[in-house]
Amino acid sequence: MTSGVSPDTGMVPFTLVANSDALAHLVAALARAPVVAVDTESNSLHAYRERVCLIQISTPDADYIVDPIALPDLSTLGPVMANAGQQKILHAAENDLVCLRRDFQFSFANIFDTMTGARTLGWPQVGLAPILKTHFGVTMDKKYQRADWQRRPLTPEQLEYARLDTHYLVALRDKQFDELSASGRWPEAHEEFDRLARGRDEQDGIGTPSSAFWRVKGARDLSPQQAALLDAVFTYREREAERLDRPPFKIMAEATLMELVRRAPRETQELRRVPGMTSEQVRRHGQALLSAIEQGLQAAPQHAPQEAREPDDVRDRYDRLHTWRKERARARGVESDVIVPRTTLHDLARRVPRTHDELTTIKDFGPWRRGAYGDEILALLAAPAPPPQSA
Repeated sequence: MTSGVSPDTGMVPFTLVANSDALAHLVAALARAPVVAVDTESNSLHAYRERVCLIQISTPDADYIVDPIALPDLSTLGPVMANAGQQKILHAAENDLVCLRRDFQFSFANIFDTMTGARTLGWPQVGLAPILKTHFGVTMDKKYQRADWQRRPLTPEQLEYARLDTHYLVALRDKQFDELSASGRWPEAHEEFDRLARGRDEQDGIGTPSSAFWRVKGARDLSPQQAALLDAVFTYREREAERLDRPPFKIMAEATLMELVRRAPRETQELRRVPGMTSEQVRRHGQALLSAIEQGLQAAPQHAPQEAREPDDVRDRYDRLHTWRKERARARGVESDVIVPRTTLHDLARRVPRTHDELTTIKDFGPWRRGAYGDEILALLAAPAPPPQSA
């Protein structure tokens, strides 16, 4: 267990947790803390499969930085995350919670998300850096946002940057709680915190669906044979990215894949003329790419999967709900999904509840939202659809 501090901050030293004894001390310290602030740093910009590379934890009295690469077994932190009697404070919690569930199988209870607090209150800026600047006079150095957090050793500057992500969250939570309570918005925010703690269904992130190439921009505009060619070069890029443990976009940009499909080069000289192909990419991947292109040209044509189209009455209800939500948000000065999540609009449009009891079955539509908006939504759904416009 080691400590470090930047001489410029004047803050107490943070504790780096990188061995089992330090982890045991941390767990004991957290057991005594009324609240725990949490953040993570991952390597999504530097690896094929993202992993959590750092976990920052702060209490009202101390800052800790946990190294999951040095400590692959963090199961002793699980009870802290799941403890309903101990609040966990995060900023922009959703992605952090997804990553912590995926990598460590943590479950969560009693979440306070300070980004959600800012959005519920209608603050003009909701990112952590501008909030810290406005409310605490702290400037965060953004140059570490794209750092490779898996590389070791981490510099003192990286660790200091990381600790700032949680150091002020307890004080920020206190400020937001006071404003949420004074404005009557606490029950609304609390309902959203509960939704975040429950989580949502996630892909496990292992492997790539065979139809993933259809998500490339412009893929659905290709001919069936060109689509087969895109499938071939996309698959090659994915395999190389996995083999080298690099993000696919660092192997080759999607725009370059599309140019390969459009030009279908058969020789190295033609490959060099493809926009986006660098000389280094031609050297590294040239022959393998030409082989993939040949396979794609000989493969069976690929037809885009048909996306299910919502019935007209469902689309009409969704459009009316969407307009209602937009007007509500504009009047209050918040983003539309603060009023009701998009998933809820879809569920309402498809299931068409007629009573308040039926509203309880709607996805992400908790007691506060039912009380605040239930009557309006039931009336909107009960209204007759407008007649179709004549051509």
